[in-house]
Order: sequence, then structure tokens, then C-alpha cells
Amino acid sequence: MLIVQGLCKSYGGARPREVLSGISLEVRRGEYVAIMGESGVGKSTLLNLIAGLDQPDRGNVALDGTEMTSLDDAARTLLRRSRIGFVFQAFHLLPHLTIAHNIALPLSLNGVEPAQAADRVAVMLAAVGLATAAGVYPRELSGGESQRVAIARALVHRPLLTLADEPTGNLDADTARQILALLREQVKANGGAGILITHSATAAATADRVLVLTSAGLRPQQ
Repeated sequence: MLIVQGLCKSYGGARPREVLSGISLEVRRGEYVAIMGESGVGKSTLLNLIAGLDQPDRGNVALDGTEMTSLDDAARTLLRRSRIGFVFQAFHLLPHLTIAHNIALPLSLNGVEPAQAADRVAVMLAAVGLATAAGVYPRELSGGESQRVAIARALVHRPLLTLADEPTGNLDADTARQILALLREQVKANGGAGILITHSATAAATADRVLVLTSAGLRPQQ
């Protein structure tokens, strides 16, 4: 479903620093994969390239047969909006919108009718344990609750691919366990696939397969 071939990425001007070199990866539908690695090794960069938020210097990313790296910015945005769900570590909830409206954003952007969108939002609110908090604003939420909203927003449009970047990095151990279980459960329920970026062995253990990213490349965990 997802095929990544030979991704290379450098940053900087006159003396660019190579962050990723020749990274390849395949993820099947229904598979939930964790990618571990030390800080600064390029985990978030890899996720951004897979999502089409950034372009590689070399290499290709194909999602369900569509070559993303050959698309222009507008086409990549449309593909990402309809087929990818992204769970950010920093939540990125819009403070002036209620929880329900935050979750509904992907549906609105994809042209889903309001009545159908409201039903989908209600289902997701129940799934993340916030069924009675639809009218609450982000400032009224705890960190764990905010992350649950971020997961609901990422999954409400039933994406083909869910990408989660250190989703438990700012959470206590109990809340982190709840978030990890919820994320896996929802990815599987949607019938898509997921990639979890994490530095935590506990978090990685919730995945079907664990890979380790180093300066030498991406390899299965030993």
C-alpha cells in the first residue's frame, strides 16, 4: 500500500547536512508499523516526506499506486487531505473552535455533507471517550484529552494511511497507554495502515512490526 524507495534528504545552504540517505520501506494495508531511533536521526523528517509535507532530494513515495513525489503542491495537498491522517505531537488544535469543530475539519475540507459529518464526529467522540465534551474548547482539556481529540481528527475521514509523530511524548505513563491502545484500535478499525514514530520501546511494542532508523538506514529491530 505504501512504497518508499531510496529517500534522501539534506538541509542547509552551502554546507548541507544529510539527514536521510537511501531509505526504503513498504507497509501493507492493515499493518501498524513503529519506527524507532535516537533524537535527530531523521524520524520526523521521514514522516514528513511520506506525508508529502516535504519533498525528498531523491527517491519516491507511492501511496496505493499514486506516486506522491511526482505531484505538484496542490495535488499533494488534496491527496494528503483525503487519504492521510496525521497525529502531531503538539496536537495543533485550533483554539477558537470547539472539540467537535476541530474533529470535523478534515470532513469539511473533503466536502462531506454537514449531517453526515456530524454523525462521523459523534462516532469519533464516543470512540475517544469524549462523547459529552463536543462543545468544549481546547483550552479546557488536559494533555491526554487533547491528544485524543488529535487522534479523532486524524482518523475521522477514515484515511488510508495514519501517521503519528511521537503521540505520547508529552503524556504520563497511564495516559500514554490509553492513547497507544486507542490509536492502534482506530487504525485497525478503519481498515488502513499506520506508522508510529517513537523513541519509546513500550510504545513500539504496540505495533505489528518495529523498525529502527539509524544513520546507516532503516532496519528491523533485533
